[in-house]
Amino acid sequence: MRVVIVTPGSFPIPSGKSSSVEQVVQKTAEKLVTFMPVCVLGRRTKYQPRSEMREGCTYIRVPYGGSRSYISAVSRKIAMRKPSVIQVENRPHFVLYLRKRFPRCFISLVLHSKIFISLPYISQKYLKACLAAADVVIVNSDYLKQAVQAKVPSAAHKIVTQHLGVDVTKFTSRWSPEGNESRTQMLQKLGYENRKIILFVGRLIPRKGVHHLLKAMKTVIQTEPNAVLILVGGAFYGSRRSTAYVKRLYREGSKMPQNVKFVPYTSHADIPKWYHLADVVAVPSEEGEAFGLVNIEAMASGVPVVATNSGGIGEVIKNGTVGCLVDLGKIESDLPLYLLRLLADEELRRAMGEQGIQRVDQLFTWDKAAEMRYELYKHKLGR
Repeated sequence: MRVVIVTPGSFPIPSGKSSSVEQVVQKTAEKLVTFMPVCVLGRRTKYQPRSEMREGCTYIRVPYGGSRSYISAVSRKIAMRKPSVIQVENRPHFVLYLRKRFPRCFISLVLHSKIFISLPYISQKYLKACLAAADVVIVNSDYLKQAVQAKVPSAAHKIVTQHLGVDVTKFTSRWSPEGNESRTQMLQKLGYENRKIILFVGRLIPRKGVHHLLKAMKTVIQTEPNAVLILVGGAFYGSRRSTAYVKRLYREGSKMPQNVKFVPYTSHADIPKWYHLADVVAVPSEEGEAFGLVNIEAMASGVPVVATNSGGIGEVIKNGTVGCLVDLGKIESDLPLYLLRLLADEELRRAMGEQGIQRVDQLFTWDKAAEMRYELYKHKLGR
C-alpha cells in the first residue's frame, strides 16, 4: 500500500514559514512511513531540490503557476508513482480533477477548516460534486464533520473524524528542568523577571479574536499590573506585512506599553521556547476554529489554556481540567476573569499544565494520528 499526498501548493513543504496545513502534512507523513511508503507532492521553490528524501518521506516538487497548472503537473507525477491512495489536502476541487484521471484509485480528501468548503472559494453545488468524487473525507474535529454534513448531507456516510497531533519531543513541559532553564533565559533576555506572562500564538486576523484579548488586558492589569501579554505572529504566514487590523491592534497595544509586546511572525521551530515562557496561553478565537493546533501545543508544554468554546476547541480543551472555556457571548466578562484566576494561582496552573501533558499523551500525538490514518486506509482498501 503506497500513498501520495497532494498539498495545496500555496506554500513550500517542508518549511518553517508554511501554513498549519503543511505542518500537519509533514508531521503525519513522517510517522506514516512507519506503515507504508509516502510521497508528498508540493510546490517547487528555488531554495529546495526538485525531489529529495527526508525522514523517510519522498518529496517531489512541481512548478506552481496557479492551481490549474499545479494540479496538472501533480497529476503527471501521480501517474508515474501508481499509488494505492491519493490523499488530497484541503482542496476539494483537486479531488474532482484527479478522479477523472484516476477513476479506479482510492482518493481521500483531508479538510483542515471550513474555508475551502465555503464561498467565495467553492459553491455548494460544486462542493457536492467534489465530495462525491472522494472515497473518504477526513476532518480534524466533530465540529468540522457537522459543518461538512450540513453543506452536503449526501456525503455524511463517508466523513471520518481524526484529531491532529503535536510533536511531544519538541513541545516539552515548561515545568521540566530543560523547560525551566529555557523559561529563565527568556525572562532574563526580555527583562520580564517577576512578570506573569499571557501568551497568544497565531495569525493576527479578526477571526482569531486578538482584539478581545487586548480589551481583556485593560481589565487584567488593573488587578495584576505585572501581567504581560505577548502576541507571537503576524497577519500572514512567513511574512511581516501589515494590515488595517494589525495596525488597529498595535494602536491598542501602544496604550499599554509596559503590558503588551508584539513579536512578529516567528518560524515554527522557534515557537516552543515561547510556550516555556508562558503562565497562561489565550486562544480567543471567534466562531469557526476547526481544531486549533495552538491548544495542544500549549497542553504539551504544560501550560493551561483559556480559550473560547468555539468550533472544535471544546473537543480538545477539557474545561476545568487542562484550562478554561469561555462562552463567546460572555467573552468580555469571562476572558479577563479566567485569566486573572489562573495568574493568581501557580498551584492551579501547574496542576492544569500536568493534566494537559497527560491528555496530549493519551489523545493528541502524531504517532496516534498516523496510526489512525493507516488503519483507516487498511480497512477501506481491505488490506
